[in-house]
Amino acid sequence: MIKPLALAAALLITPLSAFANNFIEGTHFTQVSDKASSEPKLTEFYSFYCHNCFYMETNYLPGIKANLNPKITFDSKHVDFMNSAIGTEVMRALAAIQSVDTQQQALTHAMFAAIQGEEGADGHDHSAPGHKHESLINNRDDIKKVFAKFGIDGAKYDELADSKSTNEKLALWRTQQQQFRVESVPAFIVNDKYAINLGSIKTVDELNGLINYLAIEKDVPAPKSAGGSLAWFFLAFAAAIGLGRQKRLLAK
Repeated sequence: MIKPLALAAALLITPLSAFANNFIEGTHFTQVSDKASSEPKLTEFYSFYCHNCFYMETNYLPGIKANLNPKITFDSKHVDFMNSAIGTEVMRALAAIQSVDTQQQALTHAMFAAIQGEEGADGHDHSAPGHKHESLINNRDDIKKVFAKFGIDGAKYDELADSKSTNEKLALWRTQQQQFRVESVPAFIVNDKYAINLGSIKTVDELNGLINYLAIEKDVPAPKSAGGSLAWFFLAFAAAIGLGRQKRLLAK
């Protein structure tokens, strides 16, 4: 009786212990906040000017999102590394993209391409010596031209870009960029609490495993009742045996 029960208890906690052994705090992830989000979530911080971000968006992000635990929501935020007028306008462009009902992915890709050139989708770094590329985005009017290709005219774009919700988003993005210590992109933050150290990740499967672990299992308390319940079970079982023996002795 004891061995099967003990085995069942061990199997119950195996997923947690296995993940804990595979992923090490300080190596694979870093805690950046003491307070976690109320629901599991993955947030990507990126920049339309970052060639690694464009490459991530095109080649890896669809697979990452497809393999998230269904309980995990996904969000993206633009960093403010430039701290300039055009940098703010580009941030507003992402907020505007997130405000439309359709073609968000296509619009995102179009913004990347307008700034970096279509080759950026394959990881081409236009900032490298001899590979200079002139961005097509230099002001709001240039951004409007991108959106116009998707049926969003200038007036509608102004409405989206200057809305209260957009202003609130930009304020939040800037605050969280500092709060989560985002210093390079792309960056992934899980549950508003853990930053993934991408340099330590070797495969997309490993990345997905880490995201799912941090979002769903990392902060789940170990089942205290498992050992305690079994201990009480064994005590009760022993007491029942003792009582049975006592009754048989009295019967004699």
